[in-house]
Amino acid sequence: GFDPHIHLSSELGIPFYSVYDTLIYRHPQTMEFVPGLAERWEMSQDGLSWTFYLRQGVKFHDGTPFNAQAVGVNLDRIMNPENASQKARWLLGPFTGYEVLNDYTIRLEFSEPFAPLLDGLSQVYLGIASPEALAKESKNTYQWHQVGTGPYKLVEFVPGDHLTLRRNEDYNWGPVFYAPATDQSVDTVEFRFYVDPPTRSLALESGEVQMIGELLPTDAELLSGNTALQIFHVRVPGTPQQLFFNMQRAPTDELAVRQALLCATNRTSIVDAVFQGQSPVAHGALSSITPFYTPRVENMYPYDPDCTRSLLASVGFGDSDDDGILDRNGEPLQLQMVFAPWNQMADVAQLIQSQWRELGIDLELVQVPDYPTLREYAEQGEYNLIGMYDFGVDASILNQFYLSNGSRNWSGFSDPEVDTWLSEGARQVAPETRAQMYTLVQERIMEQAVVLPIRDYVNITGTSSRIDGVVYSAQGWWPLLRNLQLSR
Repeated sequence: GFDPHIHLSSELGIPFYSVYDTLIYRHPQTMEFVPGLAERWEMSQDGLSWTFYLRQGVKFHDGTPFNAQAVGVNLDRIMNPENASQKARWLLGPFTGYEVLNDYTIRLEFSEPFAPLLDGLSQVYLGIASPEALAKESKNTYQWHQVGTGPYKLVEFVPGDHLTLRRNEDYNWGPVFYAPATDQSVDTVEFRFYVDPPTRSLALESGEVQMIGELLPTDAELLSGNTALQIFHVRVPGTPQQLFFNMQRAPTDELAVRQALLCATNRTSIVDAVFQGQSPVAHGALSSITPFYTPRVENMYPYDPDCTRSLLASVGFGDSDDDGILDRNGEPLQLQMVFAPWNQMADVAQLIQSQWRELGIDLELVQVPDYPTLREYAEQGEYNLIGMYDFGVDASILNQFYLSNGSRNWSGFSDPEVDTWLSEGARQVAPETRAQMYTLVQERIMEQAVVLPIRDYVNITGTSSRIDGVVYSAQGWWPLLRNLQLSR
C-alpha cells in the first residue's frame, strides 16, 4: 500500500515525500531539525507536551487552507485503531491527544517524555494530508487520490503501471534545504513500475527513464563506466539487513547455538559476493551511520568455524552417524529461516545455507511474497530465523524490535534491563544520556546473540548525466524532487 498514514514501506516515500510537507524536517546535510509546516516549536518543562506554531498562507493542492484543525484531523486518522497504522502511530510514541489553541497553534500531549518525537514528525508517514480529500475517500481508496501541501501534486496513479506528479507552481513555503524553482526544475515526474530488475537497468541505459533508485549492485558496477550515466551511493540509517534468532524455539533458544551461528557466518564474503562490496558489513543492531551507534559491537563475532564447532560441541552436538549433519540425542541440527524477497535476501540466504552446511548445520529456506505473509509467520513463531529491518535516524527504532512488548519483537527477546534502557533512551533529551543508554542496549543485544546482522543498507541510484541536484532526505531513501534540475 501507498498511504503513508497506514502503510510502512520505504518505497512509498519516494514519490510522496514530495507530495506532502511535514511539520518539521531533518536537514539532509546537518541532520538538524528545521522548520516545515511548523515555523517553530517548544517542549514543556516536564516534557509532556509540545506546542507547534504553524506557518500561515499554506494551501493544500485542492485549494483548502492548512491550519491547526487540519493537523488535528491527520492525528485523529493516524491514531484511529480502525485504520491499523503500521508505522505512523508508532512514530508518535506515548501520544495521548492534542488541543487546538488557535488556527495556527496546536499542542500535542504525551503520557511521558518522548525525545524521538521530532524525528518522527520529520518523516513522510506523518505528512499532513488535506482533510477534505480524506473525507472524500475511504481508508482504502485515498492512497490513489492523495492531496498534500508539498512541492508536487499527484496527478494520476495507475497501480502497477505508473504514478505521475506535477510541480506545484504555488509552492513557496518549503524547508531551507529545498532549492528555488528555476527554468530547469522538473515540471513532471512519472514513476514507472518495473518488476524485473534487469528491465530496470536496461530502461536507464537506453534512456527510457532518467533516474532509478535501488539499483542492484551488479547493475551499478556494469553501468559505472557509462559516461551518459551517474551512480550515487546513499547510506541509510536505522537497522542493518539482518535476521532475528527465535529465542523461543529450539535450538536457537540456547545462547551457545546462537553464538555458534554468528561465528559460522562469513558476512564479509556474503557482502562481497551479493553486494559487490558496495555496502559495509554490519556488526550490530544499528547500522554504523545511525546516531548513537557504538563501535564496541564490532569484532564480537568474527567468522570462526572452529569457534562454531567448539560451541556446538559444548552443548552436545556431534555427527554421531557420519551423515555430515550434526545431531544431538538422535535429532539432527535442522533450522528454518523465513524471509521476504527484498534486497537480494534470497541470495544472502543461499550463501548462509551453504556456509552452515559445510559445518554440519542443515538450514531450510522459506521465502514469502510480502510483508503481511512475513508477519503471519512471525505471529505463529514457527521458525528459527526471520528477516526484518527498518530505517530511521533515531536510535529509538530499536524499541519495536527489542522491548519485551515491542510491536515487532520477533525474536522473543525479553530483558528487564534492556526494557529500562530503551525506555530511558526515548524519555531523555540529553544526547549524552541517550548515547549511554543505547550503547548498553547494543552491547547486550550482541552479547545475547539476538540478531545476525548482515550489511548496512546503501541505496544505489542511477541517473542520466543530464540530471543535477540529486539529494536524498536524511532518512536516505527519498529523493528531493524539488532540487532536481534537468538540462534541456
